[in-house]
Amino acid sequence: MSEAKRVERPLSPHLQIYRWHIPMLTSILTRVTGHALVAGVLLAVAWLLSATISDEAFETMNGIVTCWFGDLVFTGTAWAVWYHLLAGLRHLYYDAGKGLDIPTAEKLGWGVIIGSVVMTVLTILVV
Repeated sequence: MSEAKRVERPLSPHLQIYRWHIPMLTSILTRVTGHALVAGVLLAVAWLLSATISDEAFETMNGIVTCWFGDLVFTGTAWAVWYHLLAGLRHLYYDAGKGLDIPTAEKLGWGVIIGSVVMTVLTILVV
């Protein structure tokens, strides 16, 4: 059999060439926060279910929920809720055909990121 002729093909863009854009980052973060919300919900459901099982099970889960790990998960969940909400509102704005130009999309992306952090801090301070 004859040797296959090797064809020179262009390489896909590498991160040294391709620059991350805020709309791309916010789109990825929307998916990540959607999945991360599951962790917070599972921890909260396990905590509530442990109260129905026994006092010992509740004490164990309450210890997990009220330690640094539980605080970290619930703080991350609060941020994910706010981020997901603001990103959803941004997508509603996009669906109306507005804000699709690059400068506006970047401003809205920064608004979602900064707004979610501010709302999370306010939630922690209020609660």
